[in-house]
Amino acid sequence: MSIKENLQEVEKHIQAACDRAGRDRSEVTLIAVSKTKPVSDIRQAMECGITVFGENKVQEIRDKTEEIKEPLHWHMIGHLQTNKVKYLPGKVDMIHSVDKLSLAEEIEKQAAKNDLVMDVLCEVNMAAEDTKFGLTPEETPDFVRTIAKLPHVRVRGLMTIAPYTDDPESNRVYFKGLRELMESLKKENIEGTQLDTLSMGMTGDYEIAIEEGATFVRVGTGIFGERDYSKK
Repeated sequence: MSIKENLQEVEKHIQAACDRAGRDRSEVTLIAVSKTKPVSDIRQAMECGITVFGENKVQEIRDKTEEIKEPLHWHMIGHLQTNKVKYLPGKVDMIHSVDKLSLAEEIEKQAAKNDLVMDVLCEVNMAAEDTKFGLTPEETPDFVRTIAKLPHVRVRGLMTIAPYTDDPESNRVYFKGLRELMESLKKENIEGTQLDTLSMGMTGDYEIAIEEGATFVRVGTGIFGERDYSKK
C-alpha cells in the first residue's frame, strides 16, 4: 500500500476509535513518525495534509528541517541526551521524553538563551520495563512539581511507550493508568503546567490509546511501512 492509502486506513481507525469513545476527532492529533525515513516519504505525507512529524534523533531533525522549509510541526519523541538539547529550540514544537531533572534544566537553559518557552511531556514508564526510559508513576508527581518551576519549560502532559505486544488490549491498563495519573495532577493546579496532552499509542495499539484518552498518537510503521535500520 502507498503512504496515501496507509494514511487513509489510519484515519479510518482513528475516527472509529473516537466514535467508540464518544470523542470528537479534533481531540486527537496524529504524529507521523518519520524516523529513518527519507524526505521524499515525508513529502508524500505532506501532500496528504499531514503537518505533524515525530523524530527520535536530533540529527535527523536537523537534517530534515534543513531540507524541508515548509512550516511543519516537529516533535522530538525519542530519548534525548543533554548535550543535544541546544539544537532543538526553534526547531521542535514539543519534547516528549523528559524524565530527568538534568535534562529539564538543560532545556530551561537553552530555551532561555533562545527567549522561548519549550513545551515538554514527562515520559512515564508505565509498564516498568527495564529496556525503556521514563519515570515511575510514583516519581512523576514530584518531578512535574519540580520542573514546573522552570520559567522556560512548560509541562503540557505525559507520554508513555507501552510494551510491544500482539495483543493491543493488554496495553489498555497502561494507557488508562497514564490518563488517571494526569487527571490527579490536574487537580493540583500546579503553577507552570498546562496539562492538556497525553502522548500514547503507536502503530499496534493507537486505537486503544484513543479510547483511553490519548491526544497524540505516534504512528510510523502504519504510515511509512517497516523501517530499514541497516542504513543507520
